[in-house]
Amino acid sequence: MDWFRDHLWETWLGVGIVLGIAEMFSLDLFLAMLAFGALVGMLAALLGLPFVVQALLAAGAAVATLGLVRPRLVQRLHQGPELALGHGKLVGQQGVVTERITGLDVGRVRLAGEIWSAAPYDSTLVIEPGETVEVLQIRGATAYVHPIPSLEA
Repeated sequence: MDWFRDHLWETWLGVGIVLGIAEMFSLDLFLAMLAFGALVGMLAALLGLPFVVQALLAAGAAVATLGLVRPRLVQRLHQGPELALGHGKLVGQQGVVTERITGLDVGRVRLAGEIWSAAPYDSTLVIEPGETVEVLQIRGATAYVHPIPSLEA
């Protein structure tokens, strides 16, 4: 027991290292916060503070990081970019009509550098070449589009 009392900062460092290594296996960020608390205890020991103060500072730092830092880190790690794959990524994009589109005749539209067959989302509409449209739905190889109003003087 005397060795621990004489080597408190090394003990805190050892506890921090063990908790850090254990965190690598759990990947829950719980033990990492405890390891941070142990490092705060080590700094307190290096400053020559009594063991009770070291333990209180270590516990306070661990609880603070568990309550304030860990939830944000976990949330950030669990969210990722929204991945739209295939033709679903075209929904919401704008294109330019290259061939007249009516409810009876499928036309053509340039989307993302490619020519797609297109039909009006509202079958009563007629969309002329050169108009800008937005893709509302993709069914098979046909984009269902709706014209975007333009501000013309």
